[in-house]
Amino acid sequence: MDAVINLDKPAGITSFKAVDIIRKMLGIKKAGHAGTLDPMATGVLIVCLGKACKFSSSLMASDKEYEAEITFGISTDSGDSDGKVTQNSKVSLGEDDVRHAVKSFIGEIEQVPPMVSAIHHKGKRLYELARKGISVERNSRKVKINGMEFLGFTSGDHPKARVLVSCSKGTYIRTLCEDIGKKLGVPAHESYLRRTKSGAFDVRDSRTLEDIRKLYENGRLEEALIHDYKKTDRRP
Repeated sequence: MDAVINLDKPAGITSFKAVDIIRKMLGIKKAGHAGTLDPMATGVLIVCLGKACKFSSSLMASDKEYEAEITFGISTDSGDSDGKVTQNSKVSLGEDDVRHAVKSFIGEIEQVPPMVSAIHHKGKRLYELARKGISVERNSRKVKINGMEFLGFTSGDHPKARVLVSCSKGTYIRTLCEDIGKKLGVPAHESYLRRTKSGAFDVRDSRTLEDIRKLYENGRLEEALIHDYKKTDRRP
């Protein structure tokens, strides 16, 4: 079974767990994914089966697109809503202020990877150190924000903004949300994240775990398998 599946990962589980569910469901030994999604995040997760696992790195190299929500006035130790609140204050922000700040991040920017990332530091992944309460210095990295479409704004003591972000590989959306808050002089965190595109893979064409289960049980799994994954390894 050498193919990939465009999975719509549900919230509440890790990318590894999502792959493991499919692996056990289909009774196969070799499976992996191209591009981790955090537990709270949903959307496109490219699941590689069999020999397709060899192409996971090239599949990960494509640009991504995310729908994200930024909540202002609240910061967390992880940068997203799964973390512990580290600051909570009422803020006064208008939609125009946020729009202007969002626009300033389009182009090539520097990002410091979060401690909860999978980057290695002296043989350990940063998130493993973070779980032990250890924080280490991280070098900033250049990433590119190709575009950010402003989708909506909700006012209040903790205003929220929704944006559609097109970006290069390696961009941390939680860090982007925090940095937009810093630009405005207020705490902020990523309160929602959905990956809508990964290279040529679109969430509109994705399958849920339940879809895959039903197709497999009805002998129609082939409908969810993408065999020409090498051809889809291109930027949209």
